[in-house]
Amino acid sequence: MQKRRCERIANEILMLLRSSKKYSREVSLFEPIGVDKDGETVSLVDVLEMDNKEVLDSIILTQDVKELYEAYETCLKDNEKQVIRMRYGLFGQKEETQREIAEKLGISRSYVSRIEKKAIEKIKAEFERSSRRT
Repeated sequence: MQKRRCERIANEILMLLRSSKKYSREVSLFEPIGVDKDGETVSLVDVLEMDNKEVLDSIILTQDVKELYEAYETCLKDNEKQVIRMRYGLFGQKEETQREIAEKLGISRSYVSRIEKKAIEKIKAEFERSSRRT
């Protein structure tokens, strides 16, 4: 269950990263490079010869989750960590709505939303920096 939540957060951040890479020189293995004869989108990972794509996917996911956790630990303030933990049900906590978090912390739902958005932006920026280093 914890892994699924981490995957969900990783997926959400990766979607943000992919949408912001329009002008990047980096090439993703998963970026479309064309279509096949059936009209299906083809990516680099589809044409690379590999014995087991699941192994590659697992390695990539594991590395991404590790980098996301490091970003969470190093770049967020305590209140941002708390909101992210509560919002996404991390580290054994129950996943909660912004309204539930606001009530527990005694702040407005809109403030919870701003904290969450800022925290995700920080994690995204750190994740992008660490991805460029590897």
